[in-house]
Amino acid sequence: MSYLDQIRMKNLAASGMNKMNPTPRPGAQSIVAVVMHAGEITGYKLSGGQIISKQEGVQLAKSGHIRGVGIAENRGSEYLRSLPNGEEAGNLGRLPVIDDSQPRFF
Repeated sequence: MSYLDQIRMKNLAASGMNKMNPTPRPGAQSIVAVVMHAGEITGYKLSGGQIISKQEGVQLAKSGHIRGVGIAENRGSEYLRSLPNGEEAGNLGRLPVIDDSQPRFF
């Protein structure tokens, strides 16, 4: 097996159940917190401070603007999954949570 084939196999194994593992562009942001409503992730906070919806996150990740995530699908709905990097802290489920169930006053 060639070196390139070994890398492909490693990437495939790391992808788990991901439908797609986009390649991040230079300057891609990271997800630093998840937005939750009624126990479900509804959005993400990016390293630049922007809070985006779950759907916006999927689109940004597909275009390479978010690093460290893959796209998975469940019951016809796409969502983001963290890519394995050997660090528990990088797992989306371990990130700080922004509770979106409280009314906001601006």
